[in-house]
Amino acid sequence: MSPLSILLIGFAMSTDAFAAAIGKGAAMRRPRLPDALRAGLIFGVIEAITPLLGWLLGRATSQYVEAFDHWIAFVLLGALGVHMIVAGLRPDAEEDTQEPGDNRHNRFWTLAATGLATSIDAAAIGVSLAFLDVHIGVVALVIGLCTLVMVTLGIMLGRVLGALVGKRAEIVGGVILIVIGASILYEHLHGAA
Repeated sequence: MSPLSILLIGFAMSTDAFAAAIGKGAAMRRPRLPDALRAGLIFGVIEAITPLLGWLLGRATSQYVEAFDHWIAFVLLGALGVHMIVAGLRPDAEEDTQEPGDNRHNRFWTLAATGLATSIDAAAIGVSLAFLDVHIGVVALVIGLCTLVMVTLGIMLGRVLGALVGKRAEIVGGVILIVIGASILYEHLHGAA
């Protein structure tokens, strides 16, 4: 897998967290850089761990699906991409814009739960990558760093940009995943011919 593909996967995996961060930033009264960096770090660490877990699961089953692994990667990436596009097109439900108080412990767990919810797709990416010749540590690091940067930016820009950019970012991320899945399938089918 090329470095550009890895970077694009990192970007695509961070777009849903970016959308959530924009919503969080819009709900905060005056987001400060330390708060944004803290949220970015929480999201980034979770987003880096989940593809590793997915990769381990995929490696455990890889011998059983070796003949059609490229189709699995294509279907998983395509399905995730379509899901992200649909989520980006769907109108938001009314969200509670109140801060949960000044309790740092509650805010940490709220951020961690949101980070976990937005990282489920990264676990599926890890499963997909288990069937390819790619260093999962590098991919997980790139996903984590992209998420850290995107969440930090999302919170800081949330007040200004609101939900409009967040939804579009999720759509772009979905399109990127579909393109990467199609290119993996094309490379495998072209290489086999």
